[in-house]
Amino acid sequence: MTRSIFPMEIADLSAFAKSLRKQIEALADKPSHVEMLNLLTRAAGYRNYQHFRSVAESAEVLKDWSLKLDPEPLPDEDRVLKASRHFDGDGRLIRWPGRRGLQELCLWFLWSKIPADAELTEREISDLISRLHLFGDAALLRRELFDFGLVHRTRDGRQYRRIEKKPPAELGLLLRRIEAEAEIA
Repeated sequence: MTRSIFPMEIADLSAFAKSLRKQIEALADKPSHVEMLNLLTRAAGYRNYQHFRSVAESAEVLKDWSLKLDPEPLPDEDRVLKASRHFDGDGRLIRWPGRRGLQELCLWFLWSKIPADAELTEREISDLISRLHLFGDAALLRRELFDFGLVHRTRDGRQYRRIEKKPPAELGLLLRRIEAEAEIA
């Protein structure tokens, strides 16, 4: 039978040594192998060697499973469908949605079209946004992008830069849907 190896981390070696010495002094005879394992693991803060082993094995199982604490959220397909209705066949925003959730997704769409790591003047970002919508209010969209934290602008409002963030799961789905509708049209 192969022997399992369980590494032990000791946060405070001095406290560990004091606890171990105190336990050994309380013994009448030399400790056996199993008693020594129990003494060591109790000094490290476990109830006994079996408790230490079960904690170590549980940690290995969780590591093997590669569990994520925050699993990736699934895209809300209904939200994507509703947002996609605000775009024409060429991928341009027809109208500004009334609901904030749909507005945010449309802003993420605009964000994805802004070049990364590029400084844009107010005129350049307005021109870019104007090519991406049909209702003629680039200033509204520019302000919304800034207010939502997707672009940074200088105090005087002359320079704009896209802020790199992780987009929501729905953005990829929206981009693919708009692209597919453009191919059909």
